[in-house]
Amino acid sequence: MHPFATYVLRSYYKATGWNEDNLYANFTRSSNAVLDFAVPRGLHFSISKSPNTLFQTTYSMNALPSLNGSVGYIFTSCDLDIKSSKNVRFKELVDRFKVYDQPRRPIPKDMEFLAGERVDSRDYLLYGRVYVPTGRLDALYSTRLSSTLQALVAAISDPRADRKQSQPTRAASSPSNIMLSLQHDTGRWCTEYTYSAEDSMLGVRMLHNFGKLAAQPGSAEESERSATSRGGGMKMKRIDEEDAMEGGLKGRFSAGAEIYFSAKERSAGVSTGIRFTTLPDATPPSSSFQSSSPSPESPTTHPLSSSSYPSPSSPSSSSFVPQPPTTITALFNPMMGHISGAYTAQVSRDLALSSRFDFNIYSYDSEWTMGLEWWLRPSLAKPISDGAGDTFAVPSSSSSLFAETPTLPYGVTGVVKARASTSNDIALLWEGRLRNVLIGLGVASNLSSGAKPIKSFGLELSYFSSG
Repeated sequence: MHPFATYVLRSYYKATGWNEDNLYANFTRSSNAVLDFAVPRGLHFSISKSPNTLFQTTYSMNALPSLNGSVGYIFTSCDLDIKSSKNVRFKELVDRFKVYDQPRRPIPKDMEFLAGERVDSRDYLLYGRVYVPTGRLDALYSTRLSSTLQALVAAISDPRADRKQSQPTRAASSPSNIMLSLQHDTGRWCTEYTYSAEDSMLGVRMLHNFGKLAAQPGSAEESERSATSRGGGMKMKRIDEEDAMEGGLKGRFSAGAEIYFSAKERSAGVSTGIRFTTLPDATPPSSSFQSSSPSPESPTTHPLSSSSYPSPSSPSSSSFVPQPPTTITALFNPMMGHISGAYTAQVSRDLALSSRFDFNIYSYDSEWTMGLEWWLRPSLAKPISDGAGDTFAVPSSSSSLFAETPTLPYGVTGVVKARASTSNDIALLWEGRLRNVLIGLGVASNLSSGAKPIKSFGLELSYFSSG
């Protein structure tokens, strides 16, 4: 489950139109959500408050295995729509498998003028957190330099650890550090330049998307696409146009690489990867299923009513995704000799399966990891709330096996994740919502260890409010 600060940061990216998914650092995010989920350790409490749209506070406490806590503050230059833990869309708070939207060039911010002078300023976010009783301080500053440029400054200060590292018998480097990052995203290309002061490390990450980019809102291509979808998905065929061949997965490819060099350690590294993602995107936002403006001739229907679902025989049903959402990634690190390949697919509306194989060409070590993600929903006969006080029943039929309808976000009651590997590592995690509180319960074990088969077991409780 995402911490409240992560939820605010992603809301900030969404409000400013920045696509964090178009980074090489998030190249394997889809498979990592199923195979590398984190299990809570001990007993963790978190309470957060958003008094207004610009300022947020968060408090957390770990009761087991040791007692400690932290206090954090977040300030943004733009208004954010932060929901409470009661009515926030549950899928926005957990890492999950999804087919991300097609990359597009970031949209520039509208210019504001007052008395003939430009008065708008660039967006920014300030975040700080102090830990008790260690005194560690974490800080983050993010700002948009232009429509395609974003700068980040992250810092960590740990006085207690620095005092230990100053001793002659120090065994590791100091955790105190400052990191600089400059991201340049044009939609088709995304480049990230990073610098770490602690080990004097310079790095460059690049990502290239093949195929067409998503159309900009308001463009002629977007208008044509919207008109086609309103017309039932039927498009005029040219005389010289051939019929598309059926069969196989239709998708887009992305390729990326990174290279870094540490002057302090006098070492370097490089990695490269390729990714295939199915098209069209099979997990669009629920708002895409709602009509922007109902026509006067058609009766008004509630978005949660069963009449808002297209029937399988309707022309528009052919525009739904006939193939399972799938992501295939392959990574290669030539210096370390590490090869990794992952295959993740959504086999039904509520079930996603993932498999990954890691192999080292130098040591011949290998590991096979399997995982699943299963979304829990209430009974079909059980009424659910749309968040506005009205209650509706979940329709018993859906026009698509994978498409997410407007009722489904509110029908989700939790998610179960599980993974197992050939190294005898097994993990199980359940995350859900009980009234106004978000709960996470998980366990991780290593069956090859007879002395300590349970590596971690924890319970996480989170509550936050707004307004």
